[in-house]
Amino acid sequence: MKALQQLVLLGSVILLTSCSAGVVAGDRPQIKVSQAYLVKPDILALRIDSGQMVLGKQVPYQKQFGDQVKQPRPTGDDWVRRKGQEIGSLVGKQRNILRTFDQVVGERLDPQWADRQTSYQISSSNDSGYSSDKTPTAVFRKSKPTNMARIGSWKFDFPIAHTVYLKLPSALQPGKTYQVNFSGENVEKLAFKYEPNVTRSEAVHVSQLGFHPNDSAKVAFLSTWMGNGGKVTYPAGLSFSVVDEATNRAVYSGKTKLSRASDQPEGPERNHTLTDVHLLDFTPLKTPGRYRVCVDQVGCSLSFQINQTVWQQAFYISARGLYHQRSGIELGPPHTTVKRPRPFHPNDGTTIYAAARSLASVDQGIGSDDFSKVLGKSKTREKLTGIWGGYFDAGDWDRRIQHVEVSRLLLEMQELAPDYFGQVKLDLPESKNSIPDIVDEALWNIDFYKRLQTADGGIRGGIQSEIDPKTGEASWQESTTILAYAPDAWSSYLYAGVAARAANWFKSNDAKRAQDYQTSAIRAVEYAERQSTDAKRWQVRDARNLAMLELYRLTGAPKWHQAFLQTTMFKDPKQPTNEWDKHDQRDAAFLYARLPQNQVDRTVQQNALNALVREADRAIALTNETGFKWSNIDPYAPIGWGTGLGAPKAVAMVRAHSLTNHPKYLKGSLLASQFSLGANPDNMSYTTGLGQRSPQNPLVIDQRMVGQAPPPGITVYGPYDPVRYGDYWTIEILKPAIFPAPNTWPTVESYFDVFLFPMATEYTVMQTIAPTAYIWGYLAAQTAPTSRNAN
Repeated sequence: MKALQQLVLLGSVILLTSCSAGVVAGDRPQIKVSQAYLVKPDILALRIDSGQMVLGKQVPYQKQFGDQVKQPRPTGDDWVRRKGQEIGSLVGKQRNILRTFDQVVGERLDPQWADRQTSYQISSSNDSGYSSDKTPTAVFRKSKPTNMARIGSWKFDFPIAHTVYLKLPSALQPGKTYQVNFSGENVEKLAFKYEPNVTRSEAVHVSQLGFHPNDSAKVAFLSTWMGNGGKVTYPAGLSFSVVDEATNRAVYSGKTKLSRASDQPEGPERNHTLTDVHLLDFTPLKTPGRYRVCVDQVGCSLSFQINQTVWQQAFYISARGLYHQRSGIELGPPHTTVKRPRPFHPNDGTTIYAAARSLASVDQGIGSDDFSKVLGKSKTREKLTGIWGGYFDAGDWDRRIQHVEVSRLLLEMQELAPDYFGQVKLDLPESKNSIPDIVDEALWNIDFYKRLQTADGGIRGGIQSEIDPKTGEASWQESTTILAYAPDAWSSYLYAGVAARAANWFKSNDAKRAQDYQTSAIRAVEYAERQSTDAKRWQVRDARNLAMLELYRLTGAPKWHQAFLQTTMFKDPKQPTNEWDKHDQRDAAFLYARLPQNQVDRTVQQNALNALVREADRAIALTNETGFKWSNIDPYAPIGWGTGLGAPKAVAMVRAHSLTNHPKYLKGSLLASQFSLGANPDNMSYTTGLGQRSPQNPLVIDQRMVGQAPPPGITVYGPYDPVRYGDYWTIEILKPAIFPAPNTWPTVESYFDVFLFPMATEYTVMQTIAPTAYIWGYLAAQTAPTSRNAN
């Protein structure tokens, strides 16, 4: 709860003054209003936090007489019952550690009381309109959980943030002071001064990162959705100003402009905001400093900066999220404040068994079989040695071949801006060597799969425990069987492509290492070519297509070029870069578009370039249709999981800019990043450690189990579409803590910062962290004063 209290303090808006000397001895503690602000001159919002979270702990388990251990299926968790009560779960192979249950303590707010008009009396000593107590003419509310306490084996409780909106009988007057008294509930009195040019309002949204002086888009937004009160309508052309925090003077003024009305669709389906959104454009402001945006008679945003290094800061935080996801390495000083023992390393006793099932055959890859039902059963007697490294997929610990997408993007960044990324330091253990840190990070992942290469050249699809992590265990305490998938063609092609890309970089930097990666890549391709089982599956075909192209760029051998041309989609000028469940050749298109013209089929290259530009134009078109300027990888893609709104969806725009240098793609990338960086209804960045507000409870099991703050650089999936995903299992658990009903919330506000909510608070290295680092890294390279970038 301490982290939440800090978050609230950072977000406090109007000076809140206690009107009581304290609580009389013997009385129950008073509930306090943690935040008060205006969303309109006649609508006062109060945030009241109900309940406080106390995390469970890992403690030595001391067995007592009568203790019973229950192991329900399918999880296999070991729940301890003592004197008829569950007390926690056993942890580790020795089962000598107990993870106790969480708790929610403190006073709870009665929602029925909060919804009554007579619960509130507003008065003022210097506003004649409120010389006597006034009650609101209407009360609206929205409530959402701020954490999730596991108080039993399958029982949960929640601290809740209630925001009540009081529709006042008349507008409040700037410069006047007001008092709110509460009757019928033990809520502490509230006093505040209404200063809309100084005080915070949650109705004003701006990036938590800030802007580079030369950014072609510097914007904020104005909007409010009041829960069961619905939308707030603001008049057109409200005055706003950008105020210098140091001098408290306005340095820029403008008028709000409607960005999207609540009755206009955002994309092909419907509106995802459920209220009008207004745009505040202050792009001409270039002077470095720290500012806030204030809307006339409403209030101000959180502060933000304009300086030369904002995108370098964003990239640094995001890229180091990958470092924090590394397996097989201890985390701690001097490279990070995160502390974690080394997990899954053979020198610590980790045993890895070879499995007979491949990743391509199960649902963790491109198959349909539930891995948790078949992987463990396919265990062989073979034990693998010398295998470690790679990235944890997300908050759990599987390492899968899809993660090579991360390395591919990192190496691509190095190719696009070699001068800039050649000198960027990420404070890695490898930072003192002669290799750029971004390349070192890519190699950390590639080398893991290289270690998994079999004698016949095949690549195992990764390493995974036979079931999901047991409740209460951290990664270094894994107690279930750990298995390496059998090799398959799909995994081998994917590895070959990225290994060839690494070899291409080393070709001009270290000939010996270049040859090593090239040999490994060719061996993987030769293995895959001997397999025929999955050859017709589009995922295998496209992985092969990219591998052939990478080998062609690396070696110049015509046979690889011909193999690429045989399966490329871009012989047809109308083909898109990707089509759902049919093909995805975006990466191959971008690589082919960048090759010298004397090395390509020019018609195919032009078709690939045109397809990339169409993809980027489609993304910009969606950005122009959304109130907060977010985009998606496809207008028809569902909003949730990897296509949630936590990570910016601008890779296509970045690539189009690198190919065409057209400024609209750079501006589109900037706009598409704003929502992810805090210009959203929750006024929070969706990357941990970035900004004044960021996720406090992402699904990172290690940190949760030991009570640490989340590692910086984790970009969560973020807001999801509550209509499409209304029956998701976590929603059923959360329903008692959410008001109004979850499926009535706007998509852009459907983020609940609770731990066990995979669809929103989880992430993966390849779906959220790497693309975010790629986009912000590109923006960093574009704005670096000494960078010479390669298109």
